Amino acid sequence: MVIGTMSTPPAHAGSLWGPSTPAEPTIVTHPNRDKPAVQGTRVIVVLLFLISAALVLVVTVCGWNVLESAWVIQVAYIVVYLTLAFFAARWNRGVLPVGAALAVLLTVFALVSGPFWFDRNHPGFAATNYLNAGLLGVITLLLVPVQILLIAFAMRGFNQGWNVEVERPASMVGGTRPYADAPPPYPA
Repeated sequence: MVIGTMSTPPAHAGSLWGPSTPAEPTIVTHPNRDKPAVQGTRVIVVLLFLISAALVLVVTVCGWNVLESAWVIQVAYIVVYLTLAFFAARWNRGVLPVGAALAVLLTVFALVSGPFWFDRNHPGFAATNYLNAGLLGVITLLLVPVQILLIAFAMRGFNQGWNVEVERPASMVGGTRPYADAPPPYPA
């Protein structure tokens, strides 16, 4: 790779339309983040990520001795869901479709594995650590509606445009009205 440097900065006389003037400082605002519906969606998405991670943690800890190799997937889900909750709380819109896709996969896992917890209540099966296997089955099946809600609210949040940025001059942000020089709206 070749890196070139200039001994002196280029002298610009401005743009094609005349000499350049110092630009007024701009402030980047996110207008969609101020709406109550958007803020509510973000809180619900973060709570659903945390609830999902907690439910998977309960199933993992209480059924640790009978999970065999499935604990790797469950621990990964806990870590990923906590990470997604952190980024969703920081208004990162990109984690929402990832979270929705993982929620679809976890819904399938829960639907398949939930009934098998109920089968462990019969004689001949190893007992779980802390909770009854039937209760772990209920908790596993409880993941299904939580994941469906997570999918719905994550897609709602994705459509709300958390990432929209508007640049405004610093003089228009603060105590003055943005677009104060605009004409009044037409009467209805």
